[in-house]
Amino acid sequence: MKLSVIIPAYNERNTIEAVVRRVQAVNLGPIEKEIIVVDDGSRDGTTEILKELSGIRRISHEKNAGKGAALSTGFRAATGDIVLIQDADLEYDPEDYQTVIRPIVDGKCDVVMGSRFILYRPKFFGKRRSPYLTHYIGNKLIVTFTNLLYGRRFTDYEGCYKAFARTILASTPVEAKSFEFDNELICKLMRKGARIVEVPIRYTPRTYAHGKKITWRHGLIMLWTIVKWRFLPLT
Repeated sequence: MKLSVIIPAYNERNTIEAVVRRVQAVNLGPIEKEIIVVDDGSRDGTTEILKELSGIRRISHEKNAGKGAALSTGFRAATGDIVLIQDADLEYDPEDYQTVIRPIVDGKCDVVMGSRFILYRPKFFGKRRSPYLTHYIGNKLIVTFTNLLYGRRFTDYEGCYKAFARTILASTPVEAKSFEFDNELICKLMRKGARIVEVPIRYTPRTYAHGKKITWRHGLIMLWTIVKWRFLPLT
């Protein structure tokens, strides 16, 4: 069995090498691993760093097209039986790969979503408080809307780590080009009756000063995407 790890990267020179090294270091036993980094038109030196890294497949977009576009490119290039999404920052721990892919390996499901909120409980008071109260509220809105519209009880739709049987990705085209890509994909898969399970993952949020890109505007687009794909015909 083979795992394809897709890393969309846009202006991530401070973390991309460390992320790739962490992914390369993960021991998956008999499962083969390929690492595909999609450089989405970076202009900060990320491209030059990637050219120096061995053991990866590098695909470049001439211009920045969005995270969703980069994921689509990576999905098309993947050759593994399982495809997993990895962000190009250090918010997530690749040591969780075994937990994320195990239900698919065991034949229990087609899709696994990693949930940050099973293990991680953000605090908004005290010295170690999270600076992202608005993000947490936005996540709760997305979870509530999605569960109500699609009849589910999941706890997190925005966690980075999601794994898919590659065959189900090939039959589920996605139009979104930006951060709402995951929402469209998961909503379509739920409507198609895909077997989806949720597992706990670790999470260490980064700040905007360290490269965080998602904003409340993206959250509004995500909410619209969730509503839209509840009613539009599937292609």
